[in-house]
Amino acid sequence: MLNVSGDTEGAGTGVLIRAAEPIAGLGAMQSRRGTERVRDLARGPGRLAAAFDIDRSLDGADLCREGPLWLGVDHHHVGVIGESVRIGITKDADRLLRFYVRANPFVSGPGRLNV
Repeated sequence: MLNVSGDTEGAGTGVLIRAAEPIAGLGAMQSRRGTERVRDLARGPGRLAAAFDIDRSLDGADLCREGPLWLGVDHHHVGVIGESVRIGITKDADRLLRFYVRANPFVSGPGRLNV
């Protein structure tokens, strides 16, 4: 999984990146995932990690610096952001802490939560 922390070590803050819309490097992702279906390359935490070759060797990587994994801006218009309850939890299950691009086919999770 890809979890991003934006606070000091030991602070309980972070974001689980559950999915991504593949726009470059499709051939490498398809090879790693063993599928040609673009929609299924990075839709879900495990699929995303496999598609992007993310493993424990990247634990603690600084995503604000150039390296094997980094956060960047591509100025791609993402659309309307929706929010819903989180998936697969029981504690604070009613809190709206899941954010996604509405009507995007690459968003993971049940369809009823992606409207």
